[in-house]
Amino acid sequence: MERLHFQGAAGAVDEYLEYRRIVGEDDGGKLFSPEEYEAYKKTVLPIRAQNRLFVSWRSPTGIDCKLVGPETPCFCTHRYKQHKTDFKELPKDRPIQLPCKVSKCPCKSYHYVPLNGTQPIRCRCKHFADDHNVTGSYNCTKCSNCAGFHSSFTCGCSQPAYTHDTVVETKEERQALGKPVGKDVPYAAMGGLTGFSSLAEGYMRLDESGVGAPNRRFFESPEDGGSHPFMRAYGPPSSNIKELSPGNKQVSGSEEQDMAFFERRYQERLQKEKEQKRRSSKHPST
Repeated sequence: MERLHFQGAAGAVDEYLEYRRIVGEDDGGKLFSPEEYEAYKKTVLPIRAQNRLFVSWRSPTGIDCKLVGPETPCFCTHRYKQHKTDFKELPKDRPIQLPCKVSKCPCKSYHYVPLNGTQPIRCRCKHFADDHNVTGSYNCTKCSNCAGFHSSFTCGCSQPAYTHDTVVETKEERQALGKPVGKDVPYAAMGGLTGFSSLAEGYMRLDESGVGAPNRRFFESPEDGGSHPFMRAYGPPSSNIKELSPGNKQVSGSEEQDMAFFERRYQERLQKEKEQKRRSSKHPST
């Protein structure tokens, strides 16, 4: 996907957005000088390319129901980008801990809490997630009967929220499960985002295989007289596709034949309209 770049004041905004995506909040609220910015990129970008961590909220069925991005809130109410996401060396302990970097926040690792549309979900004690402790067993601070945050909210995958887990994994671990990893990007705290489809909930993504869209070589490969590239990627082999009509002829999905078919239909409609006009001109209404 190509990005639009502007000149003048709009160009400065574009550069600032690029800066903010790369630096995040590592500048402490004070913009880096050009020299500091270049030094920062030389240090951090190779680390992100090699040691990126992917974060998802996973169903017990293996579906990534939510892929976490920079702005996705944690149980501690802070965003994912406000947690530690860059590592010079990947931790060997599992699960990988991503502590919050906000001052005085006791959150020891990023923990995703789903929303019911745009509304926060409640615990079985009737209180919201931000009414609970962010460490330990996540017990409620407003009542004494709650032993820990436990919501009966049901995800779109039909599994309750408490059966899901916040998963932090490396690129190799994710590839071993056949899940998409996208391309290496320089931006901070990308989490599990690998493309536009990552913004949709897990049950809404069309690609059930989890490996993402086919590469460009697949689409540029010559057709073998079969079907459309989408059907070749996700459907049965073209040799097995039969037309439900007398003679049982094979379906040909080539673009030229499709265009010829619609062109014939268009010409037939024009011919009928001309014929109707000719008849109406011979027999005008009284």
